[in-house]
This record gives sequence, structure tokens and C-alpha cells, in this order.
Amino acid sequence: MEIQQIPSAINPDQHQVGLVHIGLGAFHRGHQAVYLEKTLAQHGGDWMIASANIRSNYQLVEQLEAANYCYPVVEYTDSQHLVVREIKAIKQAFFAGNQAERQQLLAQMSAASTKIVTLTVTEKGYYLSPSSGDLLLDNPAIVHDIEHPDAPKTALGLIVNALKQRCSQGTPAFTVLSCDNMPHNGIRTKNAVLGLARAQDASLAAWIEAQVAFPSSMVDRIVPALSADDLQRIEADTGITTPTVVKCEAFCQWVVEENFPTGRPQWECAGVQMVADVSTYETMKLRMLNGSHSLLAYLGQLAGYQSVAQAMQNNDIRKFLEHYMQQEVAPTLTACKAEELLSYSQQLLTRFANDSLQHQLSQIAMDGSQKLPQRWLSGLIEQQQKQASSAATELGIAGWLFYIQQAALQKTPINDPLEAELFALVLAQYSNSFELISECLSQQDVFPPSMTTNSALITRLAALFDALQAKEDLLEMMRNACKSTDNNH
Repeated sequence: MEIQQIPSAINPDQHQVGLVHIGLGAFHRGHQAVYLEKTLAQHGGDWMIASANIRSNYQLVEQLEAANYCYPVVEYTDSQHLVVREIKAIKQAFFAGNQAERQQLLAQMSAASTKIVTLTVTEKGYYLSPSSGDLLLDNPAIVHDIEHPDAPKTALGLIVNALKQRCSQGTPAFTVLSCDNMPHNGIRTKNAVLGLARAQDASLAAWIEAQVAFPSSMVDRIVPALSADDLQRIEADTGITTPTVVKCEAFCQWVVEENFPTGRPQWECAGVQMVADVSTYETMKLRMLNGSHSLLAYLGQLAGYQSVAQAMQNNDIRKFLEHYMQQEVAPTLTACKAEELLSYSQQLLTRFANDSLQHQLSQIAMDGSQKLPQRWLSGLIEQQQKQASSAATELGIAGWLFYIQQAALQKTPINDPLEAELFALVLAQYSNSFELISECLSQQDVFPPSMTTNSALITRLAALFDALQAKEDLLEMMRNACKSTDNNH
């Protein structure tokens, strides 16, 4: 085994906090923090990170504090080639579920030294309707933050509260940078923050709209949640036993819109792509990488697999994903060159097959109602407008609904903010599957109206759903999807 050790090259005492991050999970520690580590080592500056978790994983905050905020990131090219990177870019961590620490976090966010607030809170952490993009003003957490603005429970509430303090102090606004997998994540974050601010204080909302920059970004690195087996594997490979270790693939990408009025780290020196518009990159990644991941999450589990790498050993599944990316997604990415899309899709297939990661399909399957509109449905609508095939995507939709029905019947949680509504939909009494699919597609928090009225699409989805219920050969269904050239037969 080939192991490269890269010790930290920064002295945290020589750098102050300039960036606050909300969402202290493995992805943040294996992605943004790694880029900041490299940037500080090469260019210096007061850009250390103060990271916070909002409602969960207080233990991680304690573990990082005990380790003096130093932790290892193990980057696997494959099972025989890895890099162990020491990270010291995080200077402090908070647990915002604790009132005293929440106040400390808000004090750091409102301090003039904080120039940027970044987020990895997953799609559901923005409390936006997946289909309309509007803030869910009736969500209990949002209702709480409207009624109790000085004791916020959400990332949005923390941001609005801190900006309110900066406004009253005459301190320039910080920039808000989403690092979550959402299309136009800067615009969506702005809509969410302004939606909450308007519900609290119209004059504050006007100040935020005029003063706060919300650049978009695209992040790309596979960072699986660590299992007990992963920890044992890391210890066997490297001798590392620290509980704060992060395991990820070697590949890493970050594309950021250049819009930071109060300054930013010199990320370019660490390989970050600073661009005028990230939309081409984010759409390609969301539909190809994340869309493929969601197909694997539902169909792969139905086929009996537990991880991405295991599923990729099946050649039918590999060919199915290749067909999905090249025949159904690539035609919707008109801003990209054909050779670029072909290269990216082949690169993804190689990354998915990385047997050192064992990315659990159950982890990817979470929050499907929040993910699928941008991963599958936007591209599906474009293909329908062209009267082109989306057979693989349609099999994915049928697979997701069947996955939900099986979970509902078995009373197994699916970890989705719309779980109750989805379970009620799939468990209701219907005369046939066409009626069931019609009702599911009428869930406008997920599906766009154009799908609700497309009887030909509903008929195809119902046939696929029936086949899954009848336990027909799923791999044969995947092979048939690859043969499809016209959905309007």
C-alpha cells in the first residue's frame, strides 16, 4: 500500500477567524476546510474557520475541541493508494443547540472580522419548497424563528439575527456562500434568507437585499458517512484511531462565483475555480453525478446492493448509468462540449467504482423529495419538451415511489421532511397504479404541474411501478431502459 503523509503547514495562532461555517459535518471537514488549509499554508491571511452544528452531533464539537481542532483527512484514490492530510484550518467549533454556545456563535458571526458565512446544511436546511423555491413559512422551525428571532433554531435564523446585529452596529454585511447541492444555490439561499427576514422585519430585509452578496458555488467530492467498518479499515490502513477522522475520495472540485464585496481567501492558489457563472458546472454535476447517485440509491437497493461500489460491480447497472448520463442528461447540457460531457461521465463511473469508499446507498437515499427536482425532474421536463427518451429517469421515479411504498408498509423511516405526506400518498386505497401515480405526481412540493397532466408519462410510470411490485427482473428493466429511444410510443 502506498501512503503519503501531508502534515499541516499552518500555525493556527498566527491566523484569526474570518469565516464562519454552519454544518460541521464530514463533508465540510473534507472539502472546504481542506481548501482553506491549503490556502492558509500558501497565502496566509486571517481566514481560519469557526464551524458550528445547529441541533445534532454535540459530541463531534467536543471531540474536535479535545483534539485542539486538528484532525486527519484520509483521501483514497483506491484501496491501495491514499493520502493522509492533517487539517488545522478550523480554529473553533460551536454547538448552537446550547444557548450559551449559540450566543457565542452569533457574536462571532456579527463580529466585523467575519467576512463570509458558508453553509452545508443539506437541501432541507433551507426550508424551501423543492418545486417552487419559496420559503416554507408554515414549517415549525421557521415559525419559531419568526416568533423568536433572538433565539434562532435554523441556519437561516442565525444568519438573519447576525445580519440584524451588524446592521444595527453599522458593521458591513458578511457574504453568504452556500456549499450545498442545489441549483443556483446562491439565489435560493438569498430567497430563503430574505423570506425569513421579511417575515420578521421589512426594513431589515431591505438592508439585506441591498447589502448582502449571495454567490453560488458548486462542490464536488464524495465524502461518505463513516461506519464502524470504515473506522476499522482506516485504523488497519493507517493506524489512525481518532474519532474525528474524515474519509473521502482523492478527487476534489470547488467552483465559486466571484462576488465577495468584503474580501475572500485566495482560494485560487489551492485550486478553487473562481468564475463569473457557476450554473454550467452545477447543472452538469447535479444531473450527472447526483442524479446517478439517486438512481443507485433507490434501484441499487432494490437490486440488493448496499453501497455504490458494490452496485458498480454489476455491469448492467454500470451500463444503465452510462446510458442515463450520455443519452438522457448530456442532451440537456447544451452549454457543455460533447467531449467534456463524455469525459466527465467516464470519470464518474470510475469514481463510483472506487472500492475504498463503500458509500452507503441508504445515506444517498435520504431527503429524496428535496433532491429529485433538481437531479432528475428538471432534465426530464427538458427531454419531454424535445419528445426525447427519459426511460432511465422514469425507472428511477417509479423506483423511488416503490421504495417509499415498501418503507411505508414496513414502517421504516426514510429520513425525508415529507415522509408523512409521502407515506400517506402511497398507502391510500387506489383502484389501480395509474391512480396511485397520478396522486403522487400531484404532490406539488416535489413534482412540477406539467408532469401531473401528462397521461402518457403516468401510464409508463404505472407500468414500471406494477413491474416492480410484481418483482420482475429489475436488471432486465434497466437493460430495456437503455434500449429505449422514444418515450412517446
